[in-house]
Amino acid sequence: MKNTNACPAASLGSSRQRGRRYSLASATILPCCFAGLLLFILCTSSSAQTISVDGPVRNVDYSRLNRIDTLVNDYLNKGWVKGAVTMVIKDGHVVQYKGYGFADAEAHRPMEKDELFRIASQTKAIVSVALMQLFEQGKFMLDEPIADFLPAFGKTRVLDKFTAADTSYTTVPINRPITFRDLFTHTSGLDYPSIGSKEMRAIYAKAGIPSGLGNIPDNLRERIDALAALPLVHQPGERWTYSLGIDVIGCLVEEISGMTLENYLDAHLFRPLGMKDTYFNVPASKAGRLAAVYTEDSVHRVIRWTKEKMGVDPMYPLDKKHYFSGGAGLTSTAWDYAIFLQTL
Repeated sequence: MKNTNACPAASLGSSRQRGRRYSLASATILPCCFAGLLLFILCTSSSAQTISVDGPVRNVDYSRLNRIDTLVNDYLNKGWVKGAVTMVIKDGHVVQYKGYGFADAEAHRPMEKDELFRIASQTKAIVSVALMQLFEQGKFMLDEPIADFLPAFGKTRVLDKFTAADTSYTTVPINRPITFRDLFTHTSGLDYPSIGSKEMRAIYAKAGIPSGLGNIPDNLRERIDALAALPLVHQPGERWTYSLGIDVIGCLVEEISGMTLENYLDAHLFRPLGMKDTYFNVPASKAGRLAAVYTEDSVHRVIRWTKEKMGVDPMYPLDKKHYFSGGAGLTSTAWDYAIFLQTL
């Protein structure tokens, strides 16, 4: 599998040189400056499986790394972010790894390299790999209907007409079942609460479908079954729509493995890879390393994320949760996520 950004929407740019992909990815999602800014710059070879910190790396012009300092400090000086962590890896060796600015600007707490970030949609890549492990074990076929495991999707229909005044709608039959491949490629016809189409935002809100962020008191399987009872925004395979499909993937991991998503990831990804700081439920002993969250106001000033302003308590990583969102729920560090990307 090729090395890639964990979330295509977060890509800031890439180029190819001598067969390697050089990418700059950010854990910010939409207009929200999650954890200030979490940056990864990874120069990897396909064979790299570990990360080493042993001395200078050959064929690296260390003087050019000053460009990273210039870029990040420019963002800080302009007030675009409060803090950042950057990391550069070449052939499995750390070339650059630094914290900048503040992890909590109001408390003047400096950004440390091992700061914990709410990685939001970067969760999607990890959970997708979990389901692909089960595919490798022959548990399902990519073009198999997901209704074989989640029967509620056997009755799913497609949105036809929508009435905004009362959020009523009509539907038409589905042309073909949603498959595992559809979920992986965001072509299932599912949409997203809060950030999806206006029709589906209204339909999901009325049905109480969560986005995945925060401490959700519901049962994952019950909410996914409720999602299946709602219409798709388009026919499966018709087009690409960023969606809750990876939350459905997380539910499928639970259904197929017989484990909670939290326990499955810990047993089959985090512990084997040495990802010691990646959690749905951050231990109280590590609470002091959790970075503050910032977003933008109406005139694009960076402001602190609060429950009152955003509707989600930013301290949710420290809450004991039982709803594990495959699309948004994890907290991690630059180091741990770099391990994951190197493994890819």
